[in-house]
Amino acid sequence: MQRLLSRRPKDRYHPNAERKGYRLTQDHIERMGIGTDLHRLEPGRALRLGGIEVAFDRGLRGHSDGDVVLHAVIDAICGAAGLPDIGEHFPDTDPQYKDCDSRTLVAKVVEEITELGYAVANLDVTVQAERPKLSPYKDTMRDCIAGLVGISSDRVSVKAKTNEGMDSIGRGDAIGCIAVVGLTKRG
Repeated sequence: MQRLLSRRPKDRYHPNAERKGYRLTQDHIERMGIGTDLHRLEPGRALRLGGIEVAFDRGLRGHSDGDVVLHAVIDAICGAAGLPDIGEHFPDTDPQYKDCDSRTLVAKVVEEITELGYAVANLDVTVQAERPKLSPYKDTMRDCIAGLVGISSDRVSVKAKTNEGMDSIGRGDAIGCIAVVGLTKRG
């Protein structure tokens, strides 16, 4: 899989990129994983997505902080590494994870895959939310996620989609997330 590093996103895949002085790098993705999560919105909680607080009148119900983005990322990483899912790693029956900051859970999973000889190579995240509008937060989420998993921000994509008024997400009752991760062998 080739990836072009550039300061300007529109130039990343330009056919004359090497001639223009941009350099190509080669990554070997050893394993892939997919993670999903969905939580109901409720009043009286802060909304945390991708490790940051998002201004909104409701937050996500969950045993921890309910951050669906980081929970999907954790499941994607665990799946790629062949590890048990988030529910087995951090059960909602364990009081130590009550209201836990999901960033600490990501750090624990990243430490575990590092011990297995893997590192995150890239992440692709799609947040599904009717409200709030997430465009103003996507870059900050991307930077936070990249820092948590130890890669540069250009290796993380954060997209936001609505469900066009359909189902619990479309009605504004819930927020969901799908994450795909590539792992590489540490060398």
